[in-house]
Parts: sequence; C-alpha cells; structure tokens
Amino acid sequence: MNVRKSFSIFAVIVIITVACILAASIDSSSIEMLKNADPCYLILAFGLTAAGWVFDTLKFMALAKASGERLSFRFALSVIWINYFGCAITPMQSGGGPFQIYLLYTKGISVGKSIAITTVRTLEVLVLLALVLPVAALCDPALLAKYSYIKYYAFYILIFVSLALFVLVVSVVRPQWLKHWVNLIFMLLKRIGIVKQNYLLKPLRWINKEIDAYNVNMKVFTTTGKKWLILSFLIAIVHETVYLSIMPCMIKAAGFNVDYFRCLIAESLLIFMLYFVPTPGGSGVAEGGAAAVIALFVPWNVAGIVGVSWRIVSEYTGVALGAGIILKTLGWKNADKIMSSQNGRVGENADRRDSEAGSACDESKQ
Repeated sequence: MNVRKSFSIFAVIVIITVACILAASIDSSSIEMLKNADPCYLILAFGLTAAGWVFDTLKFMALAKASGERLSFRFALSVIWINYFGCAITPMQSGGGPFQIYLLYTKGISVGKSIAITTVRTLEVLVLLALVLPVAALCDPALLAKYSYIKYYAFYILIFVSLALFVLVVSVVRPQWLKHWVNLIFMLLKRIGIVKQNYLLKPLRWINKEIDAYNVNMKVFTTTGKKWLILSFLIAIVHETVYLSIMPCMIKAAGFNVDYFRCLIAESLLIFMLYFVPTPGGSGVAEGGAAAVIALFVPWNVAGIVGVSWRIVSEYTGVALGAGIILKTLGWKNADKIMSSQNGRVGENADRRDSEAGSACDESKQ
C-alpha cells in the first residue's frame, strides 16, 4: 500500500470517528462551553505542543550524540516530524522508523546505527509510560481500587515491557541468540511457503550484518555514550511530562477543574495502548479513547469536543508538519519506496534497502 492511500485511510477513519463522537456528545450546553472557553489555556496547550517538539528533538539529538553522531536541531526536528507522519499512516505506529532511518541515511548514518537510535528512543517512551502505573499504585492507590480493570491492563504492560527489555538485553549481550532466533523464523517461513528458497540467503546475510552493526552501536550507548544516553532519558522524562500536560490544559480551557495526577495516569494508559492498535496511527481508537478518558473528569457532552480538540492540538499538527516534510524532501514517489522497503517482498527488499534509500535520496535532490 502506498503512502497516499495509507494517509487517506487514516484521514477517513479520523473523520468518521470524529463525526460520530461529536454527534453522540454535542448538545446546546456544549456550544455554550465553546463560547466560554478560556483562550489562555488554549494558547498554553499549543505552547506545550511546541515545547514537546523541542524536547523530543533534543532527546533525539542526545541519542545521536550517544552513538557518536552530531545532528543539527533543524535536521533532528525534521526527523521528529516525519516520524509523527509515518506513525500516523501505519498500523501500530510502525511506519515512523523507516522514514527516520532514511533521513539519517542521507546524513551518512548506517542502517544499523539508525535502528539502534530509533529503538532506544521508542523504548524510552514505553518504559516511562509503563512506570506510571507503579507510581500510581504508590501515590494514588484509590485510583486503581476504583478502576479495577486497570490492574489487568497493568499486568499486560508489565509483561510486554519485561519481554521488550529482555530482547534488548539479549541483542546487546548475546547477539548470536538474536541471529539464531531470526534464522529459526526464516526457516519456519520457508517451511510454510511464505519465503522461497531463492529469497532466503540474501536477507539472512543482510539481517545478520545489521544485527552486528546494531549490536556495536548499542554497546556504544552504554560505554562512551553513557552520559548522553542518561541525558536523553532525562529529557525524555521532561518531554513526556510536557506532552501529557496538554490534556489537563485542554480540560481547564473548557472551564473544568481536573486532578492533574489522575489525568496523567489515565492518559498514559491510553497512549501506551495506542502503540498496539492495528489501525493507522491508532486512529479511531485514539479519538474515542481520548473522549472516554476525558469523560472521567468532565460531563460527556463536553468530553467529545475536548477529546477531539486534544487530538488536533497534540497530534494532528505534528502529522501535518510531517506531511509537509515528506512533500518537500521526498515527494510521494520516494516516500512509497521507503515504505516498500519495510512492507515489500522479504528477499528483494532486505538485500536492496540501502540502495533504495540511496536512490531515493538522489532522486529527491534532483
């Protein structure tokens, strides 16, 4: 599926969901609420969104520095925005990685190193979101007692994060295990007929080579780049705090008081869940989930509007800017090439990913 079609699906799902939410929630009092909205809090929400972009960019620059690469703020900001776009148009927000890797490739950064940077960036976010629950259990046990289903969700998050950290540790300490697992997966795919014998050897060689490059660069994070890795994690804490503060700010703009800490907990659960929703960018679930979370703090006839407004301010602005980066630096044709390197035929694309990125780069410069 090409980029334009994926973006169209994302847009259609968002429009339909937003229309349904607004139709089910808006009444005459909702209109009055809009008239009395506090512009200062709305301006603050936009300011927090912009600040979130800045901290996300600084975090990415610190991770790049930890791997021995120096990026300008302007370039890193483009990487962040294009990641928002890529995540929005793909299931489980998986499409941001290829676009980030492509842009880093244009700066001479290898695929293995780029994967290491983007992997650590994602894991930092997931770990921070997962840590919200134990903090909630210690600081506000009444919340977990009131919403018992959160306990089961917390158990699921704990299992996922534990597995992710296990794979991360194995990829650094025992990369040969990772190679062995990949080989077993490919053998299984061959046995059931998904991958043909002709397309087996080349991708395995490429993957093993990139695992080695990834492993080397992951070790750099914990040796010479340790201080920059720590700095990136500290910036990640600030970034997540800023981002999670947008929703309470939107609720305040609607004229309601909100328990800031409880709102952050509920919001973090929603955001964590969106990483595993099969629709493009979590569309549909994100809008409905936002309205449901906000409905914990305000009446339903207000929650729909505030939820949609939160998505527009915190997400759609970044996605729109990412789309602008795509059009300016790549164009739809080259963007399709990058997406195909992730979703195309295993044998062909695994062997040619670097050359595709290079050719896309050359074409985009012409």
